[in-house]
Amino acid sequence: MHYEYILIRYGEIALKGKNRKIFTQKLQENVQSKVKDIPSIKVKRQRDRMYILLNGQDPEPIIERCRTIFGIHSLSKAIKVDNEEEQIKKAALFALQEAQGVKTFKVTTKRTDKEFPVRSQQFNQVLGGYLLKNTEGYTVDVHQPDMELRVEIRQDGTYITSQKILAAGGLPVGSSGKTLLLLSGGIDSPVAGYLTMKRGVQVEAVHFHSPPFTSERAKQKVFDLARQLTKYGHSIRIHVVPFTKLQQKVHQVIPHGYSMTVMRRMMMRISEQIASKEGILSLTTGESLGQVASQTMESMHAINEVTNYPVLRPLITMDKEDIIDVSQKIDTYDISIRPYEDCCTVFVPDAPKTMPRKEKVNQFEQAEDFSDLLAETLENVEIVTIDSQAKEEEFDALL
Repeated sequence: MHYEYILIRYGEIALKGKNRKIFTQKLQENVQSKVKDIPSIKVKRQRDRMYILLNGQDPEPIIERCRTIFGIHSLSKAIKVDNEEEQIKKAALFALQEAQGVKTFKVTTKRTDKEFPVRSQQFNQVLGGYLLKNTEGYTVDVHQPDMELRVEIRQDGTYITSQKILAAGGLPVGSSGKTLLLLSGGIDSPVAGYLTMKRGVQVEAVHFHSPPFTSERAKQKVFDLARQLTKYGHSIRIHVVPFTKLQQKVHQVIPHGYSMTVMRRMMMRISEQIASKEGILSLTTGESLGQVASQTMESMHAINEVTNYPVLRPLITMDKEDIIDVSQKIDTYDISIRPYEDCCTVFVPDAPKTMPRKEKVNQFEQAEDFSDLLAETLENVEIVTIDSQAKEEEFDALL
């Protein structure tokens, strides 16, 4: 006997009512994409759950892959047998003895096939007694068992699962549209991308690059961060913006106290143009209220003035320690702290305005003509696609 299936349980999708089919279909596509290099695996969808038919594949590495797919609440290895009592008993015995480190257990039966002759509660006792009789060293604990043996008697057969493995939760990436993430090499923006993806949003990224003030290693750091994010979704397209000329012009003509605010407004204008061209309906930033000068209420008010697009700020109320915790959890922290500067750290004024006045910002911008430089910058944007399954040498060849 062996495990033939992985059972996938939905999380928030279960609350979607008549729209549930749209979400489960997107989740099925994402699961299929995750295992597309193993053609023998089949993914089947039902109303309240999904199954991966293993066809002889080892379930453990497949489970590890699927744990990062948003929309999945939990996974379990499963055995499927006919709705026949002796077969169910033997499968349950195998599941109990195969589990590691288990001393106590409980049986939970769910009988949706009402033609099965034994009621759920009665079958719990029948099966529990059988397991105790045919094993040694196990006891039943209905409150805090080491393992809950779940038996689901359905019309198409009985599924026996043992250990439940928690997954990423959230909503399937792609079920909530697409956003353009302003991705730097720092700690915050990758976390913002991760949290946005968790709400079902597909991410495309824009990165502002300022050679020779920022190095090729700084650009590679951003590519590495994007590749880490692809583990939670699909490939990510990055629009690499050559920002040097525009940044130098801002530094030269705008009073230093306001240069940071104007630089951010230029980033927003460029990002909105890219989003519009790509049919993307929102922007996402890694801003956290009060963290730095550009993230005060007054600064964000002045910067937001140049775009009519919704700006998603998933980190806005989080402490820096909370953001670092998430970055460590998703393995972006060690990449983010590499000592390569991005454009946000060059030309930083000694005393940036923390309470910039919009009237002043508009006055300074209108005194100069930035339109040609903005157009030139947009014409020279480079697009790089980061694939989660790309090999290191292929990735390095992009640089």
